[in-house]
Amino acid sequence: MAEKVKLFVNGQEVEVESGKNLIDAIGAVGIEIPHLCYHPALGADGNCRMCLVGIEDGRPPLVPACKTRVAEGMKVQLDTEKITKIQHDVMEFELINHPIDCPICDQAGECKLQDYYMKYDGQKSRMTVKPVLKAKKLDFGCGVVHDQERCILCARCVRFTRLITKTGELGIVNRTDAARVNIFPGRPLANRYALNVVDLCPVGAMTSRDFRFKQRSWFLTKSPSICHGCSKGCNIFIDHNREKYKDDIIYRFRPRFNEKVNGYFMCDEGRMTYKLENDNRLNVAQVAGRDSGYNEAVETVRRAMSQAQKTVMLVSPNASLEQLFTVQQLAVAMNATLTGYSDGYIKKDEGDDFLIKDDKSANRKAFALLGIDSSKAGFDAAINGADLLISFQNDLSRSLNEGEMTKVLETVKLISISSSLDANALKAAVALPIASYSEDTGSILNEDNMLQRYEKAVVKNTPAFDLIHVVHLLGGDIKNCHEARTGLSTTIAALKDVDLEQIPGEGLALTENEVANVAA
Repeated sequence: MAEKVKLFVNGQEVEVESGKNLIDAIGAVGIEIPHLCYHPALGADGNCRMCLVGIEDGRPPLVPACKTRVAEGMKVQLDTEKITKIQHDVMEFELINHPIDCPICDQAGECKLQDYYMKYDGQKSRMTVKPVLKAKKLDFGCGVVHDQERCILCARCVRFTRLITKTGELGIVNRTDAARVNIFPGRPLANRYALNVVDLCPVGAMTSRDFRFKQRSWFLTKSPSICHGCSKGCNIFIDHNREKYKDDIIYRFRPRFNEKVNGYFMCDEGRMTYKLENDNRLNVAQVAGRDSGYNEAVETVRRAMSQAQKTVMLVSPNASLEQLFTVQQLAVAMNATLTGYSDGYIKKDEGDDFLIKDDKSANRKAFALLGIDSSKAGFDAAINGADLLISFQNDLSRSLNEGEMTKVLETVKLISISSSLDANALKAAVALPIASYSEDTGSILNEDNMLQRYEKAVVKNTPAFDLIHVVHLLGGDIKNCHEARTGLSTTIAALKDVDLEQIPGEGLALTENEVANVAA
């Protein structure tokens, strides 16, 4: 339990966490101190001066809140006439050369300069001279487009490339009103986290080429979720919108703070996986290569299952814990062999020591928790003598080469149950569409044994069935996610005392021994 101290803010006593600076400590109890250059992950820079506050009986009487630690009995002044004038003056200074292009700026609606002008300034410009013009639409590399006129020189982006990625591609050149952020000659942004500077920028100076002019922020629904791009399980916001007469579309992923998993950031590759949720989707059931009604396709699968001599069920390391458990129970009931073979999802030497992992699946650790074999030897033994292979969201072509895939399909009828029109679906005798993770709810266990839950974000005009419901249609006893969670809590030792309906927002840490101890 963190130690607490009591201090006074505008004469009101508040209790805050000790050891923090004034911005973070007071912000945690709902009192805002305006700031532009400070960011918790980048430390205090103190160059914007927007966070100057008064300290009663203090020396000096004015201090930057980002650099000042809380202390017992401290008396902080945020609303005096002197502080208000400082805020007015700083805002006027920031806006001297700032273009009034809010109607076309991607940051409009999310811009701290807009927010602070309305809250702390609100005065008309006194400038009678032309503003200093700077370069616009500069390609900084890695999909980052910079507008120097909008830049307020908070240096967050510069500090990010120096402190976090340690690649140092950005710097502030020149002085006074000629100062600007720029790349070094011939050295554009060249790191796998570059688009985080777009999130860090408090104004519209850093923009994403992928997102530019696509949507207004106030139209977007911002739904919390978990990235499925790799086994780190970064917390994200799914920003999506359903325009009139159109379907619900995802426009971007953004990192969501979780101190125990990804902090404030995410990788660019994971950020771009939103496109997989929109594109190349399997939307219509298919039987023998033709579009089919869903009921016909389900009956075809049920008939194939009843006639098969040996059935193999292949599950995906991206499936949720509840989905894996549901398929596992169906496999037991149907006397089928269950395998999680998915070596192709692992890309050796592609990870780093920050957030990017070699394993490009979100929930492989759940295989150990549920006792699902994912070895190549296990798959080979399972497929030997089988005449039916049902793939649940696992694109086998990622793990087998073309020759191996052809050999398997010579003796085995393939049924694909998937959200995407992948190689499995194209070669399958029957393909059943299901909801993707952004359209479903579930739990995943990341590579650090952090159990996390995600909720349904996107609601399509014609929603696909979730995988658990499809398994029930095929003969499974479990009808929904709630029943799967109940079964997990009574079957899996590590989850015996866990309420899967109430997983904390930051996740629940399991130990390696708990994950390995399968039976309750």
